Amino acid sequence: MRLLMLGGTEFVGRAVVETALARGWDVTVFHRGRHEPPAGVTTLLGDRTTGPEGLAALADGTWDAVVDTWSAAPSAVRDAARLLAGRAGRYAYVSSRSVYAGPEPAGLAEEDPVVDGSPDAGDVPYAEAKRGGELAAEGAFGADRTLSVRAGLVLGPYENVGRLPWWLGRIARGGPVLAPGPRTLPVQYIDARDLAGWTLDAVSAGLHGPYDLVCPPGRTTMGELLDACVRVTGSGASLRWTGPEELLAAGVAPWTELPVWLPPGGTYDMIHTADVGKALAAGLRCRPVDETVADTWAWLESLGGVAPQRPDRPAPGLTPQREAEVLAALTGP
Repeated sequence: MRLLMLGGTEFVGRAVVETALARGWDVTVFHRGRHEPPAGVTTLLGDRTTGPEGLAALADGTWDAVVDTWSAAPSAVRDAARLLAGRAGRYAYVSSRSVYAGPEPAGLAEEDPVVDGSPDAGDVPYAEAKRGGELAAEGAFGADRTLSVRAGLVLGPYENVGRLPWWLGRIARGGPVLAPGPRTLPVQYIDARDLAGWTLDAVSAGLHGPYDLVCPPGRTTMGELLDACVRVTGSGASLRWTGPEELLAAGVAPWTELPVWLPPGGTYDMIHTADVGKALAAGLRCRPVDETVADTWAWLESLGGVAPQRPDRPAPGLTPQREAEVLAALTGP
C-alpha cells in the first residue's frame, strides 16, 4: 500500500506512520518540518495554514490511501482533499467523538445526532472543526471513499496532550497523590497504536463512513489505570482515593486538573460509555492498560521524563501547590 500521511511526526500521526512502515507500506509524510518523521519515509514539506499555496508539494504523486489528523480549520481539510481526490484511493480522517450533539446520553454511537459543521469554516470550536473536517473529506472523496475515525480519549507513547504523561510524572514524584474516585469507575480510551492499526486495516478493507474508536465499555477503570502508573514508575506513591462529591466541593476541575477523570453522569456518559460495537465487528483490538502505561513510561524516560506539549493545548493537571492545598482541605489539620 502507498500511504500519504498528512502530519505524521507526532502522537497519532506518528503511530500511523510507524505502524504502516512496520507492515512494509510505502509511506509519504507531508509536514511542516518542525519535527523529524520516522526513518524510512518520503518527506514532503508544506504548511496547510497558509492556504492552497502551502500544498504545492502535493501537486504530484498517487497514493492508495490518505490519513489526516487535522483538528483546526476545516477549510484546510477541504483544500487538501480536493487536491488529492483524483490521485488517491481513499481518505481516512481522524475525527473525534466530540462531534456528537448534546445532551450527552450514555451509549452514544454512530447514528446519533452530531453538531453542525462546514467544510469551508475557518477557526471554529473543536467539535465544529472536526465535524467540518468530516464533511470536507466526504465532499471531495465521496461517501464511499471516506472513512471518519471518531476517536475518543487517545493515550499512549508520543502523547503531546499531556494527560497520561501528567499522571506518570506526578506518581513518579511519590508521596500522597490525589486520586479521583470511585476507583472502580470505568474509563474508555484508545491507545494511539491500536487506533493506527485499526485505521490502516479499515482503509485496506475499503471501509467507509463513521466509526467510533475507543476500547469497549468496562475494559478498565480509573483504579486500574493509576495502579499501573504506580507499578511502572516504582515510586511507592500513595493514592488517596477521593469521591466525586468531595472533589467537586473542593473546586477541582474534572478532566483538566485531574486528567482522564470525569464525575459520573453528564459529560462522563459521553466520553466513557461509548457503544463501539461497529468498530469491534470491524476488527478493533485493544491492548491491556498495563501495556499502554508501561510503554508510555518507557517513552517518557527516554526523553528524560519531560513530554512534549502541544502549543495549542493547555498543559493539564494540578500544580503541586494546588494538590497539596486540596489534600490538606480534605484530610483536615
